[in-house]
Amino acid sequence: MLNKKEISHCLDVMRDMFPRAECELTHSNPFELVIAVLLSAQCTDVLVNKVTKDLFKKYKTPEDYLSVPLEELQEDIRSIGLYRNKAKNIRKLCQSLIDDYGGEVPNSKTELMKLAGVGRKTANVVASVAFKEPAIAVDTHVERVAKRLAFCRWKDSVLEVEKTLMKKVPMEEWGETHHRMIFFGRYHCKARNPECPTCPLLDLCREGKKRLKKTK
Repeated sequence: MLNKKEISHCLDVMRDMFPRAECELTHSNPFELVIAVLLSAQCTDVLVNKVTKDLFKKYKTPEDYLSVPLEELQEDIRSIGLYRNKAKNIRKLCQSLIDDYGGEVPNSKTELMKLAGVGRKTANVVASVAFKEPAIAVDTHVERVAKRLAFCRWKDSVLEVEKTLMKKVPMEEWGETHHRMIFFGRYHCKARNPECPTCPLLDLCREGKKRLKKTK
């Protein structure tokens, strides 16, 4: 695995490649961000943004989501995968916000994870982006990049990847590290066709070297 110095170098390169890496889910407050991240599970940010453009005009508060039949909310997010389950979770989440948090999104990762449809990754995203709390959210892009570049081990679970990154990256850089790795994985080190031949990190990437050998 790469050491802290090598990982720091990789992250610096990612920063140079994507200096404006940030959350690409459109939102204007923590509540909208929670809904957007919940919707983004197994779905692209691009599609989520298309749906929330109208959704956030129609529903502005937790009460709004509870004021319509479940079927209507399902129809509003129908183009998103798992829309039935996500609609149910949105309503449960909104009810919890009203009952337990005065209608406001809690800033604690522990409390966030008590909300329906909010797992560890979602809680980390909301805590980091909405409340500027130290957190590294490990999504499919972060996990793929971390394993290909040997920041961690191939067999590591998502939680183990997160813990490794937290140990090897300074706390004050957790938030920006999350975004850099997402952009690097989404636009460069892609799942099916990573751009290994032009990658500035090829010399440190065991996976990239293996891939290039196979193509020769």
